[in-house]
Amino acid sequence: MARGYRAWLSLAALGGALQGVPAAAPAGPAPVETVTLCFERANVTPWRTEQQGGLNFALLRMVEQRLNIRFDFQSVPWKRCLAQLQANAYDGAFAVSYVPERRVLGVFPGGAGADNAKRMHVDRYVLLRRKGSVVEWDGKALRKLDGPVGFQLGYSVGEVLRGLKVELDEGSQRADELARKLIAGRLGAAAMGGSDAAAVMRSPMAAQLEVLPLPLIEKPYFLVLSHGMAERRPELAQRIWSAMEQARNSPAYKKLERAAQEGGGD
Repeated sequence: MARGYRAWLSLAALGGALQGVPAAAPAGPAPVETVTLCFERANVTPWRTEQQGGLNFALLRMVEQRLNIRFDFQSVPWKRCLAQLQANAYDGAFAVSYVPERRVLGVFPGGAGADNAKRMHVDRYVLLRRKGSVVEWDGKALRKLDGPVGFQLGYSVGEVLRGLKVELDEGSQRADELARKLIAGRLGAAAMGGSDAAAVMRSPMAAQLEVLPLPLIEKPYFLVLSHGMAERRPELAQRIWSAMEQARNSPAYKKLERAAQEGGGD
């Protein structure tokens, strides 16, 4: 009995001591993972605006919700965005079209090539000319040019134009600059993304310009992740691209796409 009594006293003393120890706080939710993305400091409707509006941002916010992650968006000039992606200063960049030379910048979904199923969107490049110009594009060759073909600095359409063996002008940052140079006679034609061209053709400059009927090229655009991000967090990279495909095919996103198209791309 004495031994039992002493054991009970020991347990009681231990219990009393433990009452003074604060209980462990319940485990809170896991911290949300942050992925930093750069994008071009320009309005490219309906895809994106400098104020983080448009379909690209709507799609990325759907990815955030599906994966419980957070994207930190940074608006910078396009060439700097791509250079800093290559330097691993950002985890990713959007929206980037694929050409093999860009694999040095970062990792496209699909590895060696680019998996179109995991794209953000598809857009096209078109050619603009001055009204009264005789420049022609038959889908294979440019004819009757009376000056260089202008395109925006750092844009991948330059590779397409170089393949056509025409004189080029890459000295403009924005689509409206290209349009003004074209009107002034400093260019024979201007290559623009479809949404940029649509914006120009809704501006007062439209009275002096026209869009050639055949598109120059149609291209998918991707979220590209830095080599550092893909190496450090390969599982998250794959989850992001898979969620991108699922969100883009969702009824909610398709409804937003239809609304943007019906609104004229604004």
